[in-house]
Amino acid sequence: MRIFVTGASGWIGSAVVPELIEEGHQVVGLARSDASAAALTAAGAEVVRGTVDDLDLLRDAAAASDGVIHLAFKHDIAFSGDFQGAAEADRRAVDVFGEALAGSDRPFVLASGLAGLTPGRVATERDMAGFDGSPISIRAATAQEVLAFASRGIRSSVVRLSPTCHGEGDKGFMATLAAIAREKGVSGHIGDGANRWPAVHRLDAAHLFRLAVEQAPAKSVLHGVAEEGVAIRDVAEVIGRHLDVPVVSVAPEAAAGHFGWMAGFIGLGLPASSTLTRELLGWKPTHPGLLEDLDKGHYFHAPAVGT
Repeated sequence: MRIFVTGASGWIGSAVVPELIEEGHQVVGLARSDASAAALTAAGAEVVRGTVDDLDLLRDAAAASDGVIHLAFKHDIAFSGDFQGAAEADRRAVDVFGEALAGSDRPFVLASGLAGLTPGRVATERDMAGFDGSPISIRAATAQEVLAFASRGIRSSVVRLSPTCHGEGDKGFMATLAAIAREKGVSGHIGDGANRWPAVHRLDAAHLFRLAVEQAPAKSVLHGVAEEGVAIRDVAEVIGRHLDVPVVSVAPEAAAGHFGWMAGFIGLGLPASSTLTRELLGWKPTHPGLLEDLDKGHYFHAPAVGT
């Protein structure tokens, strides 16, 4: 298959691209910079220069492909205060992909998230998020639009990713927690830290995206979850041990001052199952779990990110 991949040089995309190529697929990757284009060329992919805002380019690239994996999301603006702007840009891109692929029976795979899906219980693939007009629910509504593409002759599926897709080189949530602990001199969690996050290794997530574009039936909801829930307190303890700093409980009212932009996420309980995904596609995560990965030490080699 000739597969167009957005976000192809990003954290997940840079694992998805070789996963696809190794299985004999031809990859066309969207690149917005010279560095991204060079990385994709080195990986063996064809390059299309542009961004997710170049809607005509997206339409043409999708129309010329046998399938699309949409991984790109404007995380830079999303986590600097404009999540709504990022979600709206994502929706525009998805609309264009729907137009380009309609009636073709070709696959379209969207990367989405699990945050806020079912507070208080383990989320499954059958759960659907409500819409309350919030920026996060805008993104959830986009995922539901993609599932509705099935009625337009598109083999559409949504991969809801764990909030932490970990691995060496990660600069996301886990790297940020380590950086905060290094700066503050303590490794913190909110309250008793018993709230749990699902987790998946980046390479296992890449494998799931390949299976999705190859096999997932239309209207499939898939969970990129290797571990149903890892207690944030346990994460804090591993970070504290590696940085040789105390592990402390941070009061909810002090969370913003301690965790910065992560304050709205770190106290959430987000456990999720992937039982139905594994049964549907035969996906079997094989890479280290989150705590084992943290214990390898690569998150603590040097200050990798700011807070």
